Amino acid sequence: MSGENYPYVNHMNVLYDPLQLIDIQSLAEKCTDKWHNQTLCQVNDSVVRLGILHGEYHWHKHDKEDEFFFTLEGTLFIDVEGSETVELRPQQGYVVPKGVVHKTRAPEKAIVLMIETAGIIPTGNA
Repeated sequence: MSGENYPYVNHMNVLYDPLQLIDIQSLAEKCTDKWHNQTLCQVNDSVVRLGILHGEYHWHKHDKEDEFFFTLEGTLFIDVEGSETVELRPQQGYVVPKGVVHKTRAPEKAIVLMIETAGIIPTGNA
């Protein structure tokens, strides 16, 4: 899966160093992409990423890493293979364990924080 081209904008660079203010509202207002993923900061071996999402991601999994989603604005749906769809409204979070096939979708613009290991490949493993 990781070798395919996807219509997502994934910025893996760390945008903020420790002791810097992170203004999510300002970043969201400047974003013009439909599916935008920006690494905000690193915390120990993990990163916090900002997702500004509208549309549907593809089915994928992460073989070695769990993935945490926390919705700030809008609604994020997480489809989990072989299970029910999880609906995350503002101020709700959910962990997708490593190895679980899933896809995320946002019928309207959603702003989401994701916490995962720094080495995770956002598009998933084959």
